[in-house]
Amino acid sequence: MNALELKYLALHKVGNKSKEDACYFAENLLSIDENLQEVLTDYFALASKSEEMFQLYDEENLDENVVFACASNIFDAPETLLEESKLLAKHLYEKSEHPNIKQGEFFVAYFEGELDEEPVQAIGLFKSENKEIFLRSDYQDNALQLQCQEGISTRKLDKGCLIFNRQREDGYALSVVDHANRSEAVFWIDDFLNARQRRDSYSNTHDVLSMCKDFAIKELPKQFEVSRADQADFLNRSMEFFKENDRFKMQDFAQQVIGQPEVIDAFDQYTCQFQDQRGIALDDDFAISEGAVKKQSRALKSVIKLDKNFHIYVHGNRNLIEQGEDDKGKYYKVYYNEES
Repeated sequence: MNALELKYLALHKVGNKSKEDACYFAENLLSIDENLQEVLTDYFALASKSEEMFQLYDEENLDENVVFACASNIFDAPETLLEESKLLAKHLYEKSEHPNIKQGEFFVAYFEGELDEEPVQAIGLFKSENKEIFLRSDYQDNALQLQCQEGISTRKLDKGCLIFNRQREDGYALSVVDHANRSEAVFWIDDFLNARQRRDSYSNTHDVLSMCKDFAIKELPKQFEVSRADQADFLNRSMEFFKENDRFKMQDFAQQVIGQPEVIDAFDQYTCQFQDQRGIALDDDFAISEGAVKKQSRALKSVIKLDKNFHIYVHGNRNLIEQGEDDKGKYYKVYYNEES
């Protein structure tokens, strides 16, 4: 983001349609001095932190996607940003019907510069809903006075999207951030942007690891006699494969992680089922995304929960844990070398 320069910026205020909030549409672009350029560029850059990328789409015709149409017009003629930003603000208002959606400032920005050593244009759509209280000191009447002021914090972006002028025919490449609560989480991405995840190394890595988790928890116990320790072992070996390799190849994964032919067959069948349910197509060969592995490693924790008394975190060798039952009840036996 440091290689991009903010060229044009429009600011509107958009309310909640269901509450009949008022909207305020600017008649002029904001003037951007050197200090504002630096602060806003850093603030808007918060939308580019994730490796997960999206694309705009429409079930019938991509040109019917309002954000796509407005973005295309701005890319073709950046001087039209003000008028196109009003259309985007009105579109945002029409989609702001959930009762939890707050009134807020809506920024539409146009950037030019370089990304990955190539010339690039980008459009930023940002909405700030949550305000913070700031203290300001003023020197008046030979004394310092404190005043409370409410404003936008530049440390956190509530909702944001950067649209890069790449792969227009596929709905561009989008980096999106949305810190909404679950009850209105679909609003920004699904309703306003009408965007979906791009099929790339990040999405393939993320989805295959999600599939491994579902297979271990839901499918393995249905078809085979497995313990929780066996499930945890499968998850550990899956994560280890992704951490130790640069590329994922389905055949290599099946042989190194699964091994048993009958389990491989079950995994292949579940892969087809998983793709049908999600409406996606997973690649058999793709570069592994470190960012997706890091994110999914938090979700694929191998934990065996024993009543409400104990949790066993399984990180490695399956042979060091045994399961059994005696007069006192069921038990796990764990072998180790050192205690810390």
